[in-house]
Amino acid sequence: MSHFEPKPNDIDDDLARWYVIQCKGGESFRATEHLGNQGYELFLPVLEVQKKRQGRLVWVNEPLFPHYLFIRLDRVASNWRPIRSTRGVLRIVTFGDKPLPVDDALVDLLREQGTDREGATANVYFRAGETVEITEGPFKDLQAVFASHRGEERAIVLLNLLNRQQRLEIPVAQLKPQP
Repeated sequence: MSHFEPKPNDIDDDLARWYVIQCKGGESFRATEHLGNQGYELFLPVLEVQKKRQGRLVWVNEPLFPHYLFIRLDRVASNWRPIRSTRGVLRIVTFGDKPLPVDDALVDLLREQGTDREGATANVYFRAGETVEITEGPFKDLQAVFASHRGEERAIVLLNLLNRQQRLEIPVAQLKPQP
């Protein structure tokens, strides 16, 4: 494991840049909390996903990139030393012995997608009982009730046909949420 502390001759620029921190297994949220308490600017993109807990499906937040988070640091003004000893942090990701900055456009894109909002969800996830609209196929533009996921790409929906609720299995990509 490399311990990096920037030296004056290592300085490419004095602007704050995004870097990647590798966290200990399952400790991304802990690392984010402890680094945040130290005043660092952080970004941990999360998704809300359905998991089975004690026999029930529940919604939980999980990191988009398990074991990794982004930290914004200035190569001159930021104090890099406490990072490696922060609870939950394994190391700053380096190339060779130097941290490799992440393109700001990537972090901006992830933020625009809303993955840093509390409760953000991927487009493929819907909640049971949620009203959805079918966007393609023979049932296009009809509203249905989302029942469950069938793997990552398929869903079961309940559609009112002939005065009865019919269960249909369709691709998740053919559904959109209704406001």
